[in-house]
Amino acid sequence: MQIIRHSEQTLKTALISKNPVLVSQYEKLDAGEQRLMNEAFQPASDLFGPITLHSPSDWITSHPEAPQDFEQFFSDPYRKTPSPNKRSIYIQSIGSLGNTRIISEEYIKWLTGYCKAYFYGLRVKLLEPVPVSVTRCSFRVNENTHNLQIHAGDILKFLKKKKPEDAFCVVGITMIDLYPRDSWNFVFGQASLTDGTGEVD
Repeated sequence: MQIIRHSEQTLKTALISKNPVLVSQYEKLDAGEQRLMNEAFQPASDLFGPITLHSPSDWITSHPEAPQDFEQFFSDPYRKTPSPNKRSIYIQSIGSLGNTRIISEEYIKWLTGYCKAYFYGLRVKLLEPVPVSVTRCSFRVNENTHNLQIHAGDILKFLKKKKPEDAFCVVGITMIDLYPRDSWNFVFGQASLTDGTGEVD
């Protein structure tokens, strides 16, 4: 087992940029936002807690990636940014999210609150929940787990057709396993940056 911790200097280097555009944004932070930013630099903060790697098969270990700081993210030419006419995140429930309607509504309430906090300044709206049959997606029964799985690419096509005019993006949420192609066992989620659609299970 391995634990990854980041020092205060590492967090500041990763999160703070000298880009003039970003510096001007920092200057506009109110007292609460400034306090949150300062808290992010503290290694003991819950915002960036230690990451525990339990085995060599953990994602970070088995899928090494080059690090990316906030300035690199901000300057990425492929990064999508909201516009005045497209500032809404839509959440589309697909199938049941819990054993009861009350549980499903609690999941959505929690997710909506998280999105509003994380994507500060954007509106978060809910689309009417739909059964899986409405998506007309392909499906299969996994030969190893024997779980029902639905095709992630078909769900993306469905979401693209349902995407409202004022949407920055639309996200599908389901408790059913996803698979991207026949040769894959499963996938946790899939997205299209160009279409502004994605889904997770």
